[in-house]
Amino acid sequence: MKIDMSLISTQTVAEHATASSCWIIVHGKVYDVTDFLPEHPGGSKIILKYAGVDATEAYDPIHPPDAITTHLPKDKHLGAVDPNTVVKVVKEVTAEEKIRQELMMARPSLDEIVNLHDFEAVAKAILPPKAWAYYSSASDDEITIRENRAAYQRIWFRPRVLRDVSVVNWSTTILGQRSSLPVYISATALGKLGHPDGELNLTRAAGKHGVIQMIPTLASCAFDEIVDAAVPGQVQFLQLYVNRDREITRKYVQHAEKRGVKGLFITVDAPQLGRREKDMRMKFVDESGVAKVQENQSGVKKDEGVARAISSFIDPSLSWKDIPWFKSITSMPIVLKGVATPEDALMAYDYGLAGIVLSNHGGRQLDTARSGVENLMEVVAALKTRGPWPNPKFEVFVDGGIRRASDVLKAIALGASAVGVGRAFMYSFCAYGQDGVEKAFEIFRDELEMNMRLLGACTIDDLTPEMVDANAIHSHVGLTPPDNLYNTTYQPLALAKFKNKL
Repeated sequence: MKIDMSLISTQTVAEHATASSCWIIVHGKVYDVTDFLPEHPGGSKIILKYAGVDATEAYDPIHPPDAITTHLPKDKHLGAVDPNTVVKVVKEVTAEEKIRQELMMARPSLDEIVNLHDFEAVAKAILPPKAWAYYSSASDDEITIRENRAAYQRIWFRPRVLRDVSVVNWSTTILGQRSSLPVYISATALGKLGHPDGELNLTRAAGKHGVIQMIPTLASCAFDEIVDAAVPGQVQFLQLYVNRDREITRKYVQHAEKRGVKGLFITVDAPQLGRREKDMRMKFVDESGVAKVQENQSGVKKDEGVARAISSFIDPSLSWKDIPWFKSITSMPIVLKGVATPEDALMAYDYGLAGIVLSNHGGRQLDTARSGVENLMEVVAALKTRGPWPNPKFEVFVDGGIRRASDVLKAIALGASAVGVGRAFMYSFCAYGQDGVEKAFEIFRDELEMNMRLLGACTIDDLTPEMVDANAIHSHVGLTPPDNLYNTTYQPLALAKFKNKL
């Protein structure tokens, strides 16, 4: 249908509010999504709920900003809305939202936040159910997400004494870039589900404190918006999900390099998303079909959750044969995120990459996969067969389950260059915005100072394998004291519920 690209009235848009002719408004622009209805990963019902009206508020938190402009054919971009026809709508505050607002007002002050678990407890209380389900969920029985935390508690310190620790310095370099902490902000998707400013909270706090941020492919904020929010000289990395359309990937990577991004972290552990049941159950919140997929259609999955709605573009064919191509399109150091074995670590080294992240995707992919820190010792031992260690040309990072500076020090003592922290920083801004992220940095600094002094290490380079006892790391059954703080915020999986109690 040929449409005049002049301004379109909201009345005209409202005339296209059916499955046979479905227009929506997003960010002041009108789009014809009729042909896209059967293909939408979240199902047609959620789109049809906003047929003929402004869908921006529902669209923003769970889609990258350019999703509709990138994936919808240009002839379906109908034009801009006539602002003179927009009717101001007074949003009704639901009872659930009123309770959430009251909880926001009753939050502990930042002065009362003393550890990273506190942020998670506050976020759990104030986040909308869909946001909490997406952020906190992990795959299958959620064994790996819990193991990520438990693994660090099977590693014990062997502190040295009578060392001059009057001055301790925990700054380091990550891929040749200075960092005030031996910690970088790992990529987490959809920041606006938890806070209106989304990932910008991380950018602003990181720039102020000299911490490196990894920009996620699936951020709620636009890539350029995040880069523009950085201060001069601020270091940022890019996390990459590889698109089935490699031309899109090439343009994205080269644009990132042009904008000054200093490292490319390619996610390699997600050829298919894990089954994240807390997120999946959000599809069945009620009978209104707010997030339900198509009805009366065969072969349609109805249990994918938010994660499915944002990730259908990811290429499952990605393999080692693609590595030379990536090296040909960028001069950024390339790191593989999601390595789990010595065999793959050696292949990454032999391909001339800059490093690896030992990661199980925060427990969100293959359940019962081992923790990154458990794999660390075997990987370091394997890499030592390729030459002296540490190797300045190849770095090993670890993420997953890190909530304390003591966790950071254990990983570095066992051979990690630095660690990535994702959820903890995300919960900090969900609970308190940018101030929360800055408080999280402060907590890390305080804990690093104390632990390094008690351990007898003045600098990150002073941390050695002899300072930890990791003999029990492979023992997955034992009498490790329970982590009460973690267990308090962990939400156990639930079974399917009856619609009405009899």
